Amino acid sequence: MSKKNKHKEEELTNEQEQFQNEENQDVETKEAAPEPSAEEQIQAEKDKFLRLFAEFENYKKRTSRERIELFKTAGQELMTSLLPIVDDFERALSHIEEDKEAEELSKGVLLIYNKFYNTLEQKGLSKIETKAGDTFDAEIHEAITQIPAPSEELKGKVIDCVEKGYRLGDKVIRYPKVVIGQ
Repeated sequence: MSKKNKHKEEELTNEQEQFQNEENQDVETKEAAPEPSAEEQIQAEKDKFLRLFAEFENYKKRTSRERIELFKTAGQELMTSLLPIVDDFERALSHIEEDKEAEELSKGVLLIYNKFYNTLEQKGLSKIETKAGDTFDAEIHEAITQIPAPSEELKGKVIDCVEKGYRLGDKVIRYPKVVIGQ
């Protein structure tokens, strides 16, 4: 039995030596892999730098555009909440004009309305002009109802504008509500 044990031990040590030799060869081949030259390393670092620089420039441009857009539409919520007041002024003016006794009142309300609306225009607000007979465009108008067209030429066109639309800069903040002819 002792001879068998010695023989097994020898086989085991041979296997261990062989395994160790293979590991050493692997390590040597890994070490033997050629290192990049100094020029290649410099080129790689330059490439990294250029990519990082370009990425940073794109970031600056994007944030600048977002900031400008934010300033353009910063007052959108306020403007949207003031639009019903503009509508009320316009309704009041149309009713006051009918009453001949309230001429002085009409002048005062018109003065206040013009001052208020001019201030809103200075901040970038503009009306979306919509007249009866204009072609209906779903990107500009909001159709609230369709009625039978009074004439053939008014089919698919705006018959009446119920509520005016407004833009703030280039962005539509309220679409004009229109009635369309069928």
